[in-house]
Amino acid sequence: MPNMTLSLPEDVYRIVKVHKEIRWSEVARRAIEDYAKKLEVLDALTEKSELTDEDVMAIDATVKAGVAERVAEYYRKKSSAEKR
Repeated sequence: MPNMTLSLPEDVYRIVKVHKEIRWSEVARRAIEDYAKKLEVLDALTEKSELTDEDVMAIDATVKAGVAERVAEYYRKKSSAEKR
């Protein structure tokens, strides 16, 4: 199995060093493996897509605006209900 070296922020490294009972290489391996599998699924889903990067960004902006509006509406309703 190939090896990989990674860097950690100092604050995370201090926590890791305190918990020597944990097999950190296994934690990292599993996290990388899970993420890689998600990318593999994403690649399979999009390999035949005809969307351009610009199309994807436009859809992304539309979805985010819609979600933001729904969240704002939820909190407006919640706020008005609490005032009663």
